[in-house]
Amino acid sequence: MNASKLELELRYSELVSEFDQYVREHPEFAERLPKEAHVVLQLEGDEELNAWAREVARQNAEEGCPLVYVKIKKLKPLHSRIEELELVSVP
Repeated sequence: MNASKLELELRYSELVSEFDQYVREHPEFAERLPKEAHVVLQLEGDEELNAWAREVARQNAEEGCPLVYVKIKKLKPLHSRIEELELVSVP
C-alpha cells in the first residue's frame, strides 16, 4: 500500500491519541520515558507507517532530545461510545 502523506498523518494522529489515552491510564509507563524525549510510535505490522514516522522524527530531531521508539503491539478495534440514539426527524 502506498499511502499519501495525509493518510499517514491521519493514521499516526490516531495512534498518538491512543497513546495519550494509554499514558493517562498507565502513568507508570510515562515515568519510564526519558525527560525531553521525542516519542516515535511504531505499530507492529505496519512498516509503511513506521518508516514514515521514523523519517519524520529524524527530520524534526532536536539536539539533546533523544528519540524513543515505542512499539504498539496490538490495538483493539475502534468502536463508538454512543450508547443510545434517537432519530428526531426525517425530511
